[in-house]
Amino acid sequence: MRATAVTDDRRRGDRRAVRVLVVDDEGRVLLLEDSDRTIDFRWWMTPGGGIDPGESEVDAAVRELFEETGLTVAADAVLGPVTTRTVVHGYSDHITDQHETFFLVRTPAFEIDVSGHTDQEKQTVLQHRWWSPGDLAVTTDTIWPASLLDVLALAESPADWPGELDLVEESSVPVPR
Repeated sequence: MRATAVTDDRRRGDRRAVRVLVVDDEGRVLLLEDSDRTIDFRWWMTPGGGIDPGESEVDAAVRELFEETGLTVAADAVLGPVTTRTVVHGYSDHITDQHETFFLVRTPAFEIDVSGHTDQEKQTVLQHRWWSPGDLAVTTDTIWPASLLDVLALAESPADWPGELDLVEESSVPVPR
């Protein structure tokens, strides 16, 4: 259920982040189901998150992958950047203007370990799933980025890296324009 009320008093921030396309031997991509529990809104997303001060994008991808999935990879296993984008995320309590860089990690399927989740992730991340492109093409679930199939296709064409996606909004509570 998407909230229809829009508030103007949400705090707004800006951050740099990484997203990781974790693709297994069968061509499936790992997604985490996150939520804005205040309004019971859910979406699926790639692992990733904010870049810490002084941290490189690749180091952030390695760290975030371990924290969110338990997967340990060397920096040279992080391929890309595949593409970049700026996205506006409006949530029930805040708005984030996020500048994202997408990377690719190929790995055999593995059992997810969520013991590295932050307290907030423990409250909002509900489950994980390996998605085939066919499943992504027909789902009615919300997927972020909405253009994930295009990003996965680009990941198969390193000669075209890095791509650049258009500015988009992906929100549980829309941002006033």
